[in-house]
Amino acid sequence: MRDNGTPDDPNSPGRPADRLDDTPSTEWTTTASPGTRRTRLRALLNPRARLAVAAGTACCLGLVGVSQLDLGAPDRATKPAPAVELAERAALDAASRGLARPSTAPTTPTTPSASPSPSPSLSATPKPKVKATPKAKPKPRRIVPVAGLNRTQMDNATKIVRAGREMGVPRRGLVIAVATAMQESTLLNYASGVLPESQSYPHQAVGWDHDSVGLFQQRPSSGWGTVAQLMDPEYATQAFLAALEEIPGWQDLPLSVAAQAVQISAFPDAYAQHEWLAGEVVAEVLG
Repeated sequence: MRDNGTPDDPNSPGRPADRLDDTPSTEWTTTASPGTRRTRLRALLNPRARLAVAAGTACCLGLVGVSQLDLGAPDRATKPAPAVELAERAALDAASRGLARPSTAPTTPTTPSASPSPSPSLSATPKPKVKATPKAKPKPRRIVPVAGLNRTQMDNATKIVRAGREMGVPRRGLVIAVATAMQESTLLNYASGVLPESQSYPHQAVGWDHDSVGLFQQRPSSGWGTVAQLMDPEYATQAFLAALEEIPGWQDLPLSVAAQAVQISAFPDAYAQHEWLAGEVVAEVLG
């Protein structure tokens, strides 16, 4: 700009001597002439100019990089390092897979036990225990009178048979004993009028044949036993059968012969008449 306010002409010979044509101008106007633009293009193509521009650009980029490093450091410091982050992700991924994925390992089948115990149900109510009903004891068979005997006679015959069974005497001996009692006392437990003591014991009749007492009319004076013993039907039977077993071959003898060998009666053949009825009585008692 001149002093009079007229703009300088760049092409005029009177422009300042310190402006060189090859110096790039920092002013970019639309009114520049074609010559001026060619001069500036030549200046850009100058090697020294390009070197200076490159140096300046590198310097600016370095400053910008440094400033970015300084400003971004706090943000990067808060983030975990890539290796640590990958390890954490791997741990989380492994944990999540362990929870979600079922095991693929083959399972070994277990052999069930022979008698698996059922699991008790919580809702099941315990069943009341049923008390076992005790079995009723079988009643003894009632023996009825047979062979024309009354109840008292049949009871005495039963005592004879049971006493002989306790001794182990065979059936033949039981028939002989019952037949003998039928002949001697008609199966009634006799007391003796000669022995007043005998009447103090249970009895069903009173006789007067010397001191003979009981079912078998055994005499205490002959050594069969005491009055009290002979008035007991069980003892009297055992005494008779013990004497019968002392006779050799007694089981093969006729009934009258075997009975007479024990009793030594005045009527030895009288016993045989009772053999059949005695067998019927023994059969009823033994059942």
